[in-house]
Amino acid sequence: MAPAGAELPPLVLVADDVEANVELLADQLAALGVRTVSATDGPGALAACFEHQPDLCILDVSMPAGDLGVDDRDAGFEVCRRLKKDARTARIPVIFVTALNDTADRVKAIEAGGDDFLLKPHNRLVLGARVRSLLKLKSATDALEQSYRTLRELAKVRDDLMRMIVHDLKTPLTSVLATLEMLREGDYGPMTETQYKAISEAEGKAEDLLGLIQDLLEVSRVEETRIAISPEPIAPAAFLSELNIDWTPRFSAEGATMAYEASDEAPVFNADKALLRRVFANLVQNALSHSATAVHVALAAVRDPQGILFTVTDNGPGIPAEFQEVIFRKFEQVRSPNAPKTRSSGLGLAFCRLAVEAHGGRIWVRSKEAEGSTFYIQLPVEPKAE
Repeated sequence: MAPAGAELPPLVLVADDVEANVELLADQLAALGVRTVSATDGPGALAACFEHQPDLCILDVSMPAGDLGVDDRDAGFEVCRRLKKDARTARIPVIFVTALNDTADRVKAIEAGGDDFLLKPHNRLVLGARVRSLLKLKSATDALEQSYRTLRELAKVRDDLMRMIVHDLKTPLTSVLATLEMLREGDYGPMTETQYKAISEAEGKAEDLLGLIQDLLEVSRVEETRIAISPEPIAPAAFLSELNIDWTPRFSAEGATMAYEASDEAPVFNADKALLRRVFANLVQNALSHSATAVHVALAAVRDPQGILFTVTDNGPGIPAEFQEVIFRKFEQVRSPNAPKTRSSGLGLAFCRLAVEAHGGRIWVRSKEAEGSTFYIQLPVEPKAE
């Protein structure tokens, strides 16, 4: 008996309708330091798997099928199929040990989801090698699954924290901003130049924090499908023209330039205009913020087999290839050595992806370092139903 707290040896299920075969396998597995549990028919093997959750199953192919609905000759295959279909047992490796040596039987073993196939009488050393190999694989798979569960739990904790920030900090922060604005405007009396500068800096930082909270709120709402898409007809040329007009003052102030072009064949499409404006605003803002020099941004729209394709191209520092998928995940950011340091929540592109996918479209990027980036937004003419 293992000491309290000690890790138990691996457990292997041996299923065979011949008692001598079960005893032989149990003795050989005991020599490997493995515990065993046995079954003599198909239903018993299934029940033992669900009850004991073994690390490995060794199944005879021909054994009593009971109520499995197959011939006795295929009982082992049916047990394996059911194990692999059930989430509780799907990761348990299965070795078939059988006297059957027909190619069709090997094919059935593979189709049933078996991991290995040994012939009777089996070689003890070969069996030991196969068992050790599959137990190592099972252990690695279990460790990976545990890591995945841990990551999901951490993501949930982070999301819960995000919701706490959104609901608990937005209201008091708005009050702080209002008070700072009143101070700056002189509602509480005159201030010196030094005091005015300090209040202005504090107000700017508070606005940055409010922007982060607003980003969190937007992403949370889209992820939980709380935002209802309100489609309306949008003419591509007019839409890009409006974007150009909106951003002209900012571009002029920073010495940047913008151009836009909509193909005559680009179709009128239905989409939530407010959401799309936010998507393009995030992309344009990123182009401005992450370039150390005056950037040029080009917007374009063309017909696409899936509907319409927009592009947002800049001549900024570019994005390394290994980060071009990562940047669309929440809180992920890429720091380019050629880009200035900017406040970024790592939520802007996550919001873009969620908003585009809410329309049944997709967004991706192509970029090379020091050669700029092009973001592609592919949208259907009619938003696809959720």
